[in-house]
Amino acid sequence: MVRRGGLSWLFPRRSALAAALLLPLLALLVALAVLASSTGMSPRDTLSGLLGTGDPGTVLIVREFRLPRVWVGLMVGGALGAAGCLTQALAGNRLATPDLLGVNEGATAAVVASAAGSATGMIGHWWLGPLGAVAAAVLVVLCAGGAGSAGYRLLVVGIGASAVIGAVGDLVMSRENDNTAGGVFLWAVGSLNGRDWTVGTPLLLVLLFLLPLTLAAGHRLQLLGFDDDTAAGLGADLRRLRTAALALAVGLSGAAVGVGGPIAFVALAAPILAGRLSGPTRVPVLGSALTGAALITAADALSRVAAPVEIPVGVVTSVLGGPFLLWVLFRPDRTAGKA
Repeated sequence: MVRRGGLSWLFPRRSALAAALLLPLLALLVALAVLASSTGMSPRDTLSGLLGTGDPGTVLIVREFRLPRVWVGLMVGGALGAAGCLTQALAGNRLATPDLLGVNEGATAAVVASAAGSATGMIGHWWLGPLGAVAAAVLVVLCAGGAGSAGYRLLVVGIGASAVIGAVGDLVMSRENDNTAGGVFLWAVGSLNGRDWTVGTPLLLVLLFLLPLTLAAGHRLQLLGFDDDTAAGLGADLRRLRTAALALAVGLSGAAVGVGGPIAFVALAAPILAGRLSGPTRVPVLGSALTGAALITAADALSRVAAPVEIPVGVVTSVLGGPFLLWVLFRPDRTAGKA
């Protein structure tokens, strides 16, 4: 407890220590991601390209292709981690993710619609993904009876809506040519290939607006660990709190999916890992964002060196996420019943 005059603040020492430990780990992963190369470029050449002292081709690859990609991966991972944390707190379930609210399927449907009829397979502007995600989330909320509904109800309706939207998207895609289907497929499995400052800058502006609101909401979301009557007695406006958490989760995940595609398991794994570090009494929004950024950075670096040909980052997270999901399912939730 930190006191100053008539004011007091409960300082979360364990959460702050966890975030402080994650920062140097994230810095190390960023350095490794910058050095990772699918072209056989040596670390010395990479460093010279980063400093601008190498040949023009090396400088172009490092500064214009690799650095923006790593930067975008950091932001996508941070957005997915924070969105997953909000969704799990909202639903009271550690397996809940924004995917179950129809975000991924809505974004994919919007991208499919933008590419329909294209002969080149181009998928359109990045902001189509967030628009589709928001539209799908609004549909789920309306069908569930409002944003203030209990979290499990939103998830159940979201699963049904995702199945319907996904089926419609598959039907449309089945009637497209190979170029269009191939272009959308690479995006649909999750990929950071070709992401540059033109998408990184708008995503940064979105995060600068949404992340402070998410951190503020995370403090209030701790009350959802109690039953509704207890939380209301402690002064929580549950309907407004759930509405705000849902809107922030959809906004963050929609922006991330629009830029990087529906990268699997990051929104699931990041809050669980951050919760292990921060303890059971906190909603680890900041820790989840840092963990999500670390997971995406590591997976993207691995995707460039794990095979002779670069593979999409979503494939790496899916391969690693399967065993993690089994670990979560078979490991008892020690935080259950704690607040």
